[in-house]
Order: sequence, then C-alpha cells, then structure tokens
Amino acid sequence: MKRYKEHKIVKVLPQSIGEELGIEAGDILLSINNSIIEDVFDYRYLLSDEEITLLIRKNDSNEEWEFEIEKDINEDLGLVFENELMDNLKACKNKCVFCFIDQLPPHMRKTVYFKDDDWRMSFLNGNYITLTNMSDEDIDRLIYYRLSPMNISIHATDPEVRKKMLKNPTAGDFLGKIKRMVDAGIEVNGQIVLCKGLNDGNILDKTIRDLEQFLPNMKSTSVVPVGLSKFRDNLYPLEPFTKEDAREVIEIIHKWQDYYKAKYNNTFIYAADEFYLTGEIEVPDYKRYEDFPQIENGVGMIALMKHEFNEYFKKLPDKLEENIEISMATGVITYPFIKELVNKLENKYSNLKVYIYPIINYFFGEQITVAGLMTGQDILNQLKDKKLGGRLLLPQNTFRDNDTILLDDMYAKDLEEKLKVPIEIVGTSGEDFIKAILNIKENTNE
Repeated sequence: MKRYKEHKIVKVLPQSIGEELGIEAGDILLSINNSIIEDVFDYRYLLSDEEITLLIRKNDSNEEWEFEIEKDINEDLGLVFENELMDNLKACKNKCVFCFIDQLPPHMRKTVYFKDDDWRMSFLNGNYITLTNMSDEDIDRLIYYRLSPMNISIHATDPEVRKKMLKNPTAGDFLGKIKRMVDAGIEVNGQIVLCKGLNDGNILDKTIRDLEQFLPNMKSTSVVPVGLSKFRDNLYPLEPFTKEDAREVIEIIHKWQDYYKAKYNNTFIYAADEFYLTGEIEVPDYKRYEDFPQIENGVGMIALMKHEFNEYFKKLPDKLEENIEISMATGVITYPFIKELVNKLENKYSNLKVYIYPIINYFFGEQITVAGLMTGQDILNQLKDKKLGGRLLLPQNTFRDNDTILLDDMYAKDLEEKLKVPIEIVGTSGEDFIKAILNIKENTNE
C-alpha cells in the first residue's frame, strides 16, 4: 500500500465542493491524483486541474473515500488545514551572533522563541532565509513551482565571515544556491544585518560588490543595523553603531548606489532609515528609493511618509474648525522626525496641540529605539502621569499584524482603561498621520 503524507482538515467552508462531497472537519486528506502532497505548493499545483481524483480518510469510520471531481481550473475545494504551509516549519540550524530571538526576555509566548528558516515561508510571508537549511531538492521544487521572489539573508559574501556570523560551518557555501535561482529566472531580494567589527567596512564593501553577479534578477538588498537588547548575557559581544559608524556605512552605500544606478538603472542597495537617524544625516528624497522594495525592512519609510505628508498638507484648509489637544507616542530614534512633522501642523493651526512622547524601551533595553518594538508596559509607565489630551495616537507598526495587541501581550483596550484615554492606531502613511491628528474621517456617503 502506498504511504501518503496525511493532512488533517480542520474546517470545510460552507457551499464548497468539500461540503457537497460530505467531507468534514477531522477527515484526513491523503492524496490528489495519487500523488503525495508534501505541502501547500503541491496541494495548489495538483488542485489546478479541471479533473482530479481525491483520496480522503474519514475520521468517524477510518474508511478511505475516493472522489472523482470535475471543476473549474483553480477552483478551490473549501478545505482548511491545520496550518497554511500544510507541513511543519523548518527550524533554523544556525546560532547567529546577531539573532534577536536569542535576546528576548524570558516568559514571553512560547511561539516567539521558535526560529524558522523555511524557504517556503520566504515566498508566502516574505521571511528572510539563510539557505543553510535548503537542500538541492528544495531548490529544484522552488524552481519547478516558480516561487518568486525569494528573500535571502546575505550578511557577508566572505565565506569565513559568514560562517563566523551564523556559527555554522556550512554557511559559507551559499552563493551557488543563489546563482541557481537567478539563472532559472527566480527574482531575489537580499538583506545584510550589519554588525560592528564583523561585516562592516571593507567586508561590507566587498559584499555589495560581489552581489553584482546576480543582477538583474537580484532586485534589491538592504543593510540594517543589528538590534541589541539588554538580554545578551553569554552572547557574542556586539556594540551599537555610533554616529561616526553610521556615516561610514552611508558613505559606502551611497557610493554603490551611484554605481548600480549608472550601470543598471537600479539603485539596488539601500540603508535602513536607522542609519540616517543615527548618523544625523538627512534621509534621501523619496525618489531615490524607486518602488520601495525594502520598505518592510525599515528602508525608505521616513522618506515616503515625509513625501505623503507634504502632498496631503497642501490640500488642508486654512483654518481648523475645532480645538484639538491630543498626544502620541513614538520611538526615541524617530522622535525628532515626528516632532518636525507635528511642528509644521501646529505652526499652521494655532488651535492644535500635540504632546509627543518618545518612549524609552526598558522592556528590551535602552539601545532599542524604534517604534516597532515599543511595549504596552513601557507606554503605560511613561505616560500614566502625562498630559494626553482627548486621544492617544500609537503607530500601527507597534502592534502585531492586523491586531490590537503589543509585543508584551497588552491590548490597546487595556491601555485605554489604565490611561483613561481613547487610543487610536495610526497607519504608516503621511496622509494617515495628518488625518489622525486632525480627526479627519473618510466621507463614506456616495
């Protein structure tokens, strides 16, 4: 008897093919067209035919039911499985010296401590992978299914440096895997987590130069500073970047931006906004970021927000009809930028008052200065005796995706109750920023 990989069905959508067939939650999907289903990519590929044969093992009787189905191309069966991958995540084998998970405090949710390095999640969710957990067969499947783009953690092209940073003796052998992908037409994005004294300076310069071999299918690469929490006992000694360090990084990156732009009409290499803020260098104009390929890595967020702010600012009325007194919290490093935008609004409207509070990150450590890692307890402890006005604005990236919960499991509603002020979660665009401050609501009337 052929051994299949089993996939437990947890839900069957109403009015779906699965419901019409009598498939129920708890049943097991065994195969489609007599093929083993490794994960969601096999499932979707096999499901794309108009005629399929489905093998199900019923939960109540343990009987195997076979269905011959005629349907539209790519029509879904309405089956929901235990996880979106339909497989276990591949755990990371590396012991990276910069890993932020190793720097988390104890007693957080168990799930936050899991380190995945799964190439499939790179395609599905945009995760960055090291390729150390990726076999030749994995690359074959990736190319076969045309999974593009892939996001790759580069860090250094020097094999010895990369092995040292990832603490993995196989980590230096990865450029050939990237070449296989780009030669097959798979688009790739890169990320370099920069660690002072390890992969900066000449190593960074060499890394950026070495990546040229993968253009044009390597579309972009970001350089982001290592995040250092206070929980680094017995970990590799890393230091934060100073203003002078950040300026050296920017100098290297700008040099290569000019090179790649002139040769390929692609800026290609980008510095995280944090380097500009640390180096006290003006963030480049938004046009330099092209289509913002690395914005999820904190690259170009300030430039884009400033542009959107200025464009919407031009449309504002001369007078503000109501008196507005509100407050907002932000990260320490972004405080000067946020203050600049708010000052522009306050200078326009005399009846507008915004209290801006930079939140010191005591939860992770004071070297963590970005708004995206603010926690509820730090916000609460630092704002409980402050003037908050009629509303408290908090940035959307402080919360989990599509949720109102912060990193320390405190909900926005808990903050509202304890601070006794309504909380409004503000989107990342400059227009969202202005609308939230001025209490401009979208007109839904047609």
